[in-house]
Amino acid sequence: MTTDTERSVELTRTGKARFRATNVRGKTLDFGEGNDDDFTPIELLLAAIAGCSAIDVDYLVGKRVDPESFDVSIRADKIRDDLGNRLTDIKVTFDVSFPEGDDGDRAKESLPRAVAQSHDRLCTVTRTVIVGTPVESVVS
Repeated sequence: MTTDTERSVELTRTGKARFRATNVRGKTLDFGEGNDDDFTPIELLLAAIAGCSAIDVDYLVGKRVDPESFDVSIRADKIRDDLGNRLTDIKVTFDVSFPEGDDGDRAKESLPRAVAQSHDRLCTVTRTVIVGTPVESVVS
């Protein structure tokens, strides 16, 4: 049984350290450990953080005018310490330009607030990382 709040993805092994993720709509994404062109799990996490915020910000600033360009980059450091393997110093950078005129000026002025709203409240992926959510691993 599923609820309105549940989100899920199924993984299937396709080879040594290679998997295919399938969402509930049937779309698939192959990934692995990074010895080929496919994304790694870390890159998928970074894409999820940046993508979630990008969608939020696009909705918020796009109410005024469509941007002329909208690029987002994300970077992090992978470390190993007493807490285990993890990412630190995650930084999401927005590079957005708007058309000339009043609407473009208002959209440009609203950009920092939109980025802050996504970071502080709206982006489920970022909020999950920041707040920290237990992950339960079980064997069925």
